[in-house]
Amino acid sequence: MKERIASHVTSAHNVAMLAALLGIGLTGSVATTSAPLSDTLAQRVQAGRLAAEPAGVLAVAKLPQIAFATAARSVPLSFKINHYEKLRDDMKWLPVRYAGETLKTPDPSSRLMLVRAAADYADLDEVGLSYRDVYGIINAETSWIPRMGASKNGTPNLGIAQFEPATARAVGLTDPADPVQAVHAAAIHLRDAALWSAKRIAALKLSPEERATKLREGVSIYYNLSVKGRNKWNGKNTASLPIETRRHIANARLGAQKAAELETQLAELKGRLSHPGVMTVSAR
Repeated sequence: MKERIASHVTSAHNVAMLAALLGIGLTGSVATTSAPLSDTLAQRVQAGRLAAEPAGVLAVAKLPQIAFATAARSVPLSFKINHYEKLRDDMKWLPVRYAGETLKTPDPSSRLMLVRAAADYADLDEVGLSYRDVYGIINAETSWIPRMGASKNGTPNLGIAQFEPATARAVGLTDPADPVQAVHAAAIHLRDAALWSAKRIAALKLSPEERATKLREGVSIYYNLSVKGRNKWNGKNTASLPIETRRHIANARLGAQKAAELETQLAELKGRLSHPGVMTVSAR
């Protein structure tokens, strides 16, 4: 069992994305650098290497056709159609450059809307997590750019949450290419990860702040490593884990912080819009 290569966090400039919410046209496209292939989820299946697929302008990277069986999980994804459709209808997208192609990424308000809905569905507050943790994990996986990836062993990693086929089946995800479904599935997976992490650190003498930090380390470890790899973690040996996993922990933490920053910026933006006057937005 081999762990996947971690994504490098490559985010678009917040000002450009916030300006898009105002309908302010900015010259050029939002740029990102090419990221390595993304981090691991839970289970592994051998599926062969993926061929590169060209993506169209403002289109989610094309994903291979994979048959997903009925979920083996006791609490699979189960939504009324209008739950998904309402979120899809409310989502807005921005262009982003990735690996020389123009793809699309949800705008800031859409990201926050989506992770809030997913965290609420998965009851993440019951296990010590929040919607900011969902944001952080997606940030660590793909920097919020839906696309294909692959494990070192060739297992495909699909969509905005980089689900492997076996893990997708386990959480009841039928379409990894659908960001709405995939983020909800990621939240369910995070709940399992938090429960696992809490057990691993239960015997450690930690302050509440230290326990919260360690819990989130375990969440990334669960998301990033195979069963064999994650079970080596005892809550105290994080520094000895693969560099890809440690990078995932850091990127997830940064992503959660970014969610908080976006919330503040959007709140300030709405406050300005609610008052008359002229606001100038500049992008460098």
